[in-house]
Amino acid sequence: MTLKNILENHNLKLEDSFYKDIEVFVELLQKWGKIHNLSGRLSRDDIYENILDSLFPLTFIENFSSFADIGTGAGYPGLILALAKKDVKAYLIEPRIKRVAFLNMVKATLGLKNLIILQKRVEEVEDLKVQLITSRAVTNTKLLIELTKNIKQENSSYLFYKGSMLENELEEAKLNNYKIVSKNERNYLYIKG
Repeated sequence: MTLKNILENHNLKLEDSFYKDIEVFVELLQKWGKIHNLSGRLSRDDIYENILDSLFPLTFIENFSSFADIGTGAGYPGLILALAKKDVKAYLIEPRIKRVAFLNMVKATLGLKNLIILQKRVEEVEDLKVQLITSRAVTNTKLLIELTKNIKQENSSYLFYKGSMLENELEEAKLNNYKIVSKNERNYLYIKG
C-alpha cells in the first residue's frame, strides 16, 4: 500500500509536495540510518508506520501556528509534522550531534524554511515560546511538562506520544483538561492549553 493510501485511510489529506518531500526523507533516512544508527527500523513499511504515527494526531488536535518537538531523533514526529504543515513555524530540539546533522541535511536538501533545528537540551533553550509542545518517547509526562516550561506560552498545548505507562504518568502529573486517543500500541496524550 502506498503512503498516500495509508494516510488517506486515516483521514489525512496532504499536498502532493508532501509526498515528494517524504520520499527524499525516506531515502536519506535509509542511507544515513544504517551508518549512524538513527533508527532501529528502516524498512519502508516501518518508516511509513512512523510517519502515520507522527501525523495521526492532526486528525483530532486544534490548529497551531508554532510547535517545538523535544528529542526529535531521526525526525519523528517533529520533522514529519513540519513537512505536513509548512505554514507552521517548527522547532526541533535535539541534543545529539549525529541526529542534528541528519536533520540539518534533510532541512537543506528540501529547503525547509519553516524549520529551525536547535542542538540543545530543551531546558537550555532561551527566547522561544510556542503554541504546541510535542514529544515522542522522551521521558515521563510530569518531567516533560517541567522541562518545557521555559518554551511554553500562557495557552500552549501539549501533544505527547506515549506507550502503555500512561496511566501511572497521569496520576503522577495530576493533569486535568486532557484527552487520550489510543491507536494500536500508541496513546496520544493531548493537553489543551
